[in-house]
Amino acid sequence: MLRVPGMPLLPGTQFRDLTKTNFAKSQTFLNHYGIAMLSDREAPKLVDPKGMICDINCPPPELPSVTALNVGPKLPPWLAYDKQVLCFNGYFKETLQEVYHAPYLVRKVKIFYYLEDGTIQVTEPKIENSGIPQGCLVHKQRIPKPAPCQNEFVSILDLNVNTNIQIFDRVYHITGCDLFTRHFLNRAGIPVPDPIEPPLDPTIEHRKRSGIKKSVTKDKKHLFAQFLEFDRKILKFTCYWDDRSEYGDVRNLELCYYLSDDTMDIKEIFPANSGRNGPATFLKRGKLPRDWQGLLLPGEQTGVTVLNVLGGGLRSGRYIVDILGSEKQDFKYYTDKDLQIGAVINVYGRSVVLTNCDSFTMEYYRMKYGIEEFCRLPHPNRFDDRIPQKPSERQLPPYNGWGSYEDSEGNCISVEPKPPQADFKKFITLDKFVLRFGAKMISTIRENCERVFIVSYFLSDDTIQIYEVAERNSGFLGGIFLKRRRILLPNQEKFSSERPEYYKPHHLYIGASINLKDHIFTLVSADEYTLIYMESHPFEFPLADVKTVMNKIREAVRPNYKNFIAKHLSEVGSENEPKLIRYETLKKDLIELLGKNITDQEIITLCRYYSAEQSPPSSCNRETVRAAVQSEIRRNLWDDIDHLKEHLSHINPSRKNFLPEAKLRCTIKGCRLPFTAELIDDMFMVLNHNDLGEIEICDFMSFVDVNCSPAPDIAPINYAFELCPKIPFLHKGRLVNWNCFVQHLGLEEELINKTD
Repeated sequence: MLRVPGMPLLPGTQFRDLTKTNFAKSQTFLNHYGIAMLSDREAPKLVDPKGMICDINCPPPELPSVTALNVGPKLPPWLAYDKQVLCFNGYFKETLQEVYHAPYLVRKVKIFYYLEDGTIQVTEPKIENSGIPQGCLVHKQRIPKPAPCQNEFVSILDLNVNTNIQIFDRVYHITGCDLFTRHFLNRAGIPVPDPIEPPLDPTIEHRKRSGIKKSVTKDKKHLFAQFLEFDRKILKFTCYWDDRSEYGDVRNLELCYYLSDDTMDIKEIFPANSGRNGPATFLKRGKLPRDWQGLLLPGEQTGVTVLNVLGGGLRSGRYIVDILGSEKQDFKYYTDKDLQIGAVINVYGRSVVLTNCDSFTMEYYRMKYGIEEFCRLPHPNRFDDRIPQKPSERQLPPYNGWGSYEDSEGNCISVEPKPPQADFKKFITLDKFVLRFGAKMISTIRENCERVFIVSYFLSDDTIQIYEVAERNSGFLGGIFLKRRRILLPNQEKFSSERPEYYKPHHLYIGASINLKDHIFTLVSADEYTLIYMESHPFEFPLADVKTVMNKIREAVRPNYKNFIAKHLSEVGSENEPKLIRYETLKKDLIELLGKNITDQEIITLCRYYSAEQSPPSSCNRETVRAAVQSEIRRNLWDDIDHLKEHLSHINPSRKNFLPEAKLRCTIKGCRLPFTAELIDDMFMVLNHNDLGEIEICDFMSFVDVNCSPAPDIAPINYAFELCPKIPFLHKGRLVNWNCFVQHLGLEEELINKTD
């Protein structure tokens, strides 16, 4: 660039030299002390003792064992000895503290000495399966000499065959070197001794003496040898699967066995006008197991097996992973020797019969197995003269533990499973019907045996709830012991295809022992409602059927009737009064007579039926009930008597004097009369009835019409208990009418006939 003198270096004040053609930047350090610095420089030459020039990288063909004259180029070492390394073989001994049969271990190394900068590197060749971290032991660096010469570094004069060198507290013994190192040291005037053999390793010698040898592997066949030999060679068989059932047929199949990898596939041959369409693949290509026993359950097949090596349960045991796979099963697959005409193979639960094969398959079996006869088997037809098989019942797969049994059954029956439907009719009929029993726990712990429980059985959905009664200073808080749920009967197979059985009402009775969630309870009592319900449903509760109990006692008493009657002859009163005995006395006699063949429920049922106690009559005053009804109407300010009369005329178009009780109850609710359920029951109890049990309409209107027939006011009372006292009969069966019991036995006439 040209520049106008006196002008600043601004754009536009400089001009380009149009005659210049070379724009390269000038180089300053092309040569340094006469040495070219470019990468394409030639290697320096050395002059041998005879005056001949030779390459420094190529040693002379013949060098004497004595030192040559120190003649060479005067070049810096980093250039004269670039990429020239002396290599020595050596070893060191490593002391073994844990091996009793070998005091030390011999480890072989290579020592590299870099001539350009005098650094040393020590490496150990890697040996497979040695168990020792090998590789670079000492990185490339200058090695200081041991004390007292720690200020000096190891040089080329310290390295030679059959010498020791200490590198950082480890002594290496040099046993040999390579050819270049030997020539270089000889030219430098350093004599190199002959190489020596390293010492033997005691560990290896001990293994040889112990007879531990490396396993000699046999010549294995190449992985692709079978593929290369039998590629595109296929054994073909014609076969069939007899699926003749209610809607089944005989399936014509074709089996192909691939010799290259011992796999097979099966295709279905659709006959003309069969009505079948879709893929013809009956079995996709793969190895077919011989012993197939069905699909495994979830969690039954795991990748890792855990072994308990010490035993003793979950806490005191010791668990390890089964590395050897001791419980791993070896699956056997079908091979070519299992396939022949007439053979039946199991294709995942389907029996497939081989009937014929092609010419290549015949020749293969003839050459390999020496089979000469190949008799073709006939294919059966759907319309053959054969006894038709009855359609087998549909068997569901076993329960797998997920969800309830009903959910699993719904998943197997329908593609789109629906939630299990409850018995709605049973729910509506038996809603709020609950059987309650008092129970005790059977346990080896004394405190548990003293706990009191209430077992509630809900008849609407067959569920059970257990409530614990809290007792003071017992140590137990009480409350819900078991939430409401259905409970399985004990001793049932859990993972089964059949629907399990749950506790039903007939399983619960006084004296029964039930197993509820790993706890055993004994039912010792029941409330009055439960006993009445069981006695009113004898077909559902056979132990509460008096006729069945009396038949059992009659058969047991018949041989010893006189002795049984004589026990209670002293407990008689006057002739007009009935003979009464206590419940405990009769229970003791029946247990002595029948033993374990009679239960507490049967004894209680019998004593309640022949009970000497009488229910107290219910005292209900008509005028008191009428006053209570009108008092309730006035208190709630009800004044819709016209609407009530209109409704009665609508439901009674024929003007009858009496109406059923159900219609009047609906009328009371429809007209919103302010009566409770107990007050309605008391009112219907005192109203006039006909022979059919219907209620008189005029009498009903006189009760509710405050204006026409007012009643006197009464003091506020509890309509549920005080208006018509209903005393519960809680001690029924404590005294038994002996005369009635003996009369119903009916054995007096048999005894008289025998004496006559």
